[in-house]
Amino acid sequence: MAKVKQRGKYDYNFDILADKFEKSIYGTLKGEWRLKLLKEDLAHIYNQDRLDIWDSGCGMGQMALWFVQGGHNVVCNDISYKMLQKAKESFEVNGVDATWYKAPAQEVANKIDKQDLVIFHAVIEWLAKPLDTLDIVASKVKDGGYLSILFFNQNSIIFRNVLRGGWRQKIILEDKWYGKGKKLTPPHPQKPNTIINHLQDIGFEIVVQTGIRVFHDYMSEDALDISNQDELLELEYRYAREETFRDMARYVHILARRV
Repeated sequence: MAKVKQRGKYDYNFDILADKFEKSIYGTLKGEWRLKLLKEDLAHIYNQDRLDIWDSGCGMGQMALWFVQGGHNVVCNDISYKMLQKAKESFEVNGVDATWYKAPAQEVANKIDKQDLVIFHAVIEWLAKPLDTLDIVASKVKDGGYLSILFFNQNSIIFRNVLRGGWRQKIILEDKWYGKGKKLTPPHPQKPNTIINHLQDIGFEIVVQTGIRVFHDYMSEDALDISNQDELLELEYRYAREETFRDMARYVHILARRV
């Protein structure tokens, strides 16, 4: 599963893109905004007494580190060696640790007990079998426990590319989500309704749904240049959890509880 030429055929490994991902996503305002909203959605879980948490596809471990610093037991896994190394280095700098697996979620699920919270952020859109793997990951949530899933929104890809016109419209008609070599655009983006309906079918209730970057990614560079950043973020915050707007955001976060 290391390097693949055809995205979407295998679970994607970010070894070759770890540095780019760090600079383009995590080291930007967009990354900070994402973490802010995720932490708000998960705050009531974070503030509970010591919980068992699995961060499946932990990447560079920002959410895992936050929960460990809050006194929780955390298991982390990723198939990317470089991502795991960056996560481990961050943990070491902060004087904390977790249980680590360099392995896919499908394998780790067979090794761990059921969890109070399973985190599945920005992973499903990169998997060869998205919903099948979601079922495996969700099966590790205890009764009354939570699943936190963040995913790249198919609605956003469609709307943004049609508005930009040209060759992008044919890509949308042909369902070629990854476009022409856009390495940070995943092959299997998901629709919010698809994820919500699937989670309800397997025994979860939706606790909260949040759209991350409702407006920002639709704006041109010129529009961003003449916009007040604080005002834009205030608008993002106002509409992040409102129906219609949240379904059009670049990423969608859903927190679900097993009933």
